[in-house]
Amino acid sequence: MNKENLLESLKSFGFSKNILNAFSSVRREDFLPPELESRAYEDTSLPIGEGQTISQPYTIGIMLSELDLKLGQKVLEIGSGSGYVLALISKIVGERGNVFGIEVFKSLAEKSKESLNDYSNIKIYNKNGSKGLPEEAPFDRVLISAATRQIPKEVLNQLKEKGILVAPHGPRFEQDIVVLKKEGKEFVTKSKIPGFIFVPFLESEECY
Repeated sequence: MNKENLLESLKSFGFSKNILNAFSSVRREDFLPPELESRAYEDTSLPIGEGQTISQPYTIGIMLSELDLKLGQKVLEIGSGSGYVLALISKIVGERGNVFGIEVFKSLAEKSKESLNDYSNIKIYNKNGSKGLPEEAPFDRVLISAATRQIPKEVLNQLKEKGILVAPHGPRFEQDIVVLKKEGKEFVTKSKIPGFIFVPFLESEECY
């Protein structure tokens, strides 16, 4: 499958123009190991090292849709991997937006910094994501790109009022994509989309 075929496939799922434009303008191959660049536009997850993966484009499209991103927003991704989703988010929120990534594996964090060198509104932290990023909070949107059994309260509390968090939630081999919205002191579940598998969220304090 080439890029044009992938974009047509994503278009058939009804993703917004902003999301499709982001997929069109970001080169997925820039966020893959060299030996997998020829497979960049397959609609599947692919390994990026350290036992981690770059997510299937369809799955990314679902999560971006549920985030309901707007121009100028401040967004955090926990488990940013090779940086592909950060690049897509950056395109959607625009130059006035601010995008932050947390990646626990140093090798992936460093590689993503290289891949995202031309993006002035993205900043990446090599740290464990279980406590979020209090030094940059609060956020309009938070995306957790790893399977959670429990969504950390510290992360939820870094949302702005009416902020949205999207995360895969559930047991090891099948999760729902859960969408939570902060309303006052409550976090309201807006939707659950079943049938996804993500690499597990690393809950220890260590980096690797």
